[in-house]
Amino acid sequence: MLAWTIANQKGGVGKTTTTVALAGLCAEQGKRVLLLDLDPHGSLSSYFKHEPDQVVNSTFTLFQQRKELSADLVRQCIVETGYDNLSLIPSSMALATLERQAISQDGMGLVISRALAAIKGEFDIVLIDCPPLLGILMVNALAACQQLLIPVQTEFLSLKGLERMTQTLQMMGKSRKHPLQYSIVPTMFDRRTQASVVSLRSIRNGYDDKVWPGKIPVDTKLRDASKAGVPPHLFQKDSRAVEAYRSLLKWHLSRCIPRGASAAASMNEAAL
Repeated sequence: MLAWTIANQKGGVGKTTTTVALAGLCAEQGKRVLLLDLDPHGSLSSYFKHEPDQVVNSTFTLFQQRKELSADLVRQCIVETGYDNLSLIPSSMALATLERQAISQDGMGLVISRALAAIKGEFDIVLIDCPPLLGILMVNALAACQQLLIPVQTEFLSLKGLERMTQTLQMMGKSRKHPLQYSIVPTMFDRRTQASVVSLRSIRNGYDDKVWPGKIPVDTKLRDASKAGVPPHLFQKDSRAVEAYRSLLKWHLSRCIPRGASAAASMNEAAL
């Protein structure tokens, strides 16, 4: 089972949109996809009409009952999205209380890792959406994944957020046996503006092969798909942004899959 985290310490850069778009395209390929919403604001959950202030079981439940984590408990937290091959563990507003709890309680950093290990084999790929804040939730998401995608809006302030994010990865890399692999995904690119063009150039020059060679363009169809609660590829399969996300998924999978192995084999055999 592959686990990917989508994170950035700056908000509004397209994390949730990227999560939903990639999840939908994986599901389209017949992969069993699980979405995890670790943001107390619950944008990912709301996308699929599960409101964080109304859900019974959620990602917060996993932290609450971390000492009794089991496959059955994790399954109880999973809800359907209404789309084939696409399931969700929704967020809860109560996640916002975890930071102060984590100070006095042990075992909080690997809750999501243990939860995913309990259902290993039941899904092909897990995508984790994070809050734009370095804390116990992001720590869990980074500890649980093999690959990190960092969406970065092509504008100046987002470049500062990217610097903070890469500094965080350097710090966390010291506590991992292997450095966390990550890819930078330029988003909201508008070729009509000089600021967007210059920012994209700066990202590529500054981070070299860590940057996906493409970019996600500004596309109103993404906003319309979100409003409708429909994965972008089902809302308009040939939109510019959907085609870009298809390219991103193909590129990203090629970096995760050993030569000679199929995507299906890699997804089924990759260890948590």
